[in-house]
Amino acid sequence: MPDAFGHHHPNYDPAKLSETVCAANRWIDAGVRFYTGVPDADSSPMWHAYWTRRLTVMRRAGIVVTSRRLRYRIEQIRLPDGATHDVPVQREKGIDLRLGLDVVRMARIGDLDVAVIFSQDQDLAEVAREVRDISRIRDLWLKVVSAFPYGPNASTNRGLDRTDWFRMDREFYSFCLDPRDYRPRR
Repeated sequence: MPDAFGHHHPNYDPAKLSETVCAANRWIDAGVRFYTGVPDADSSPMWHAYWTRRLTVMRRAGIVVTSRRLRYRIEQIRLPDGATHDVPVQREKGIDLRLGLDVVRMARIGDLDVAVIFSQDQDLAEVAREVRDISRIRDLWLKVVSAFPYGPNASTNRGLDRTDWFRMDREFYSFCLDPRDYRPRR
């Protein structure tokens, strides 16, 4: 998300993003959940320290945090000269599934009316279909919203299929920055 607006590390404030999206739509912000993969200290000491600090601050602020250790798989790449090189590739495993299960569970038990998902991962479009089914079966008003960066440098200008879209421009995003820098000092 931050790279769409020229930032090179995740410098957004999840609580501020949620609060601001809800305020713009006159919804009550009933809580924030944050889902991410965290690299191993051995593989990426700087990012491991960054996320450890950042997630601790989020938890202290009342954000429900779900993190998983990133998994690594070796992939072979072909170099321009024809040689091959093995490189470790990070993969988040189980984060999207956990997020989706949490949204469906909260919709099913009545813990939400609107789920705002800050993602463009189309796998999460299935969540919207499930929530719509719960809404129909239980005769409830439920909505899933995909909030995403929008502008000339965004990787895509689409939200999740089957959701309402909330486009965040540079000005909106800039209002929701976290002034703290969690990167370790060099």
